[in-house]
Amino acid sequence: MINGKGLAKFTTLLDKAGYDALLVGPSPDMEYLSGLVLHPDERFKVLVCFRDGRLCAVSPKLYVEQMRNALGDAVEMVVWDDAEWFEKKTVAAFEKWGLRNGRIAVNEGIRAVDMLNLQERFAATFGDGHFVGEEARLRKDAEEIHRMRRAGQIADAALEALTKEIRPGVTERTLAKRLEELLLEKGATDLSFGCIVAFGANGAYPHYNGGGAVLREKDSVLIDFGCKFEGYCSDTTRTFFVGNPTEEERYIYETVLEANLAGEAAVAEGAAAQDIDRAARGVIAKAGFGEYFISRTGHGIGVAIHENPYIREGNTQMLERGMAFSVEPGIYIPGKIGVRIEDVMVLTDEGPEPMSRFPKELTVL
Repeated sequence: MINGKGLAKFTTLLDKAGYDALLVGPSPDMEYLSGLVLHPDERFKVLVCFRDGRLCAVSPKLYVEQMRNALGDAVEMVVWDDAEWFEKKTVAAFEKWGLRNGRIAVNEGIRAVDMLNLQERFAATFGDGHFVGEEARLRKDAEEIHRMRRAGQIADAALEALTKEIRPGVTERTLAKRLEELLLEKGATDLSFGCIVAFGANGAYPHYNGGGAVLREKDSVLIDFGCKFEGYCSDTTRTFFVGNPTEEERYIYETVLEANLAGEAAVAEGAAAQDIDRAARGVIAKAGFGEYFISRTGHGIGVAIHENPYIREGNTQMLERGMAFSVEPGIYIPGKIGVRIEDVMVLTDEGPEPMSRFPKELTVL
């Protein structure tokens, strides 16, 4: 189903920027506009959003039924097959739709090699259209916030169930797989990303992608995960301890918790994104761990797991009602430990609201 409000936002932004159309490949933009979540393979498939409000599509035969079911019969669709490949029919369609010598924006869902092919065959000026979707999705309405809230509730319930299964001898991979199962069992419609479970020193890799470590007594357990509910993401991180932590580990954890709470306390309409980063980073720097806080404090979230606004130093963007973003300070000491605590915050009509309610005090399992 076409998102009429979303399409209107896209066309307004295109018109303001002086673009005739936007090419939308498989991406959060495509999902936002149509609900389509397509496999990003080598076959060229695109929604063409025009500044006058029209929407057309180019599809390989392999995806026609899926795209037609989502877009309806009113959207004109050009279809190509593997024997001919996409260039000839796509160029002919662009000619028909009046795009020759026009200005065409392109989103991140279009492969660079496909764009190079189109540029060689079609006379138009192509430009970066990433800003269109980012701006259109930036401020969430009540329904979008409801979906994010529900995604957070599902995540909390899944993590609560998982904590009963965390015990020495289990592997990171086993817990990650089990958490993904629990998210779907609790009502998630999809995952936001592959769950991260990191034991001990593996937690010092912020985006750890291993899985073979076996949990030991006295290990820390960092869990970063999220799910989707009707297209909208959650994102939560908690760090636990198996057996009592050392005094140093306890100090690191309490520092990160204080930073997380300080960042969340700084969230307000009219604050700059960098103000949140400064509030959290200042706590960690004061405690003597500044060099081990190696990431930004947060990122926007919605249909995409990472989108505007980015909570980092240098971003003076003012926070507004409807914006949603993570607050996730961390301390990452190579070869030793990583601790991160993350919640998603949304600026609602009633003020800042966390989408996760899972306890944050130091927990020994």
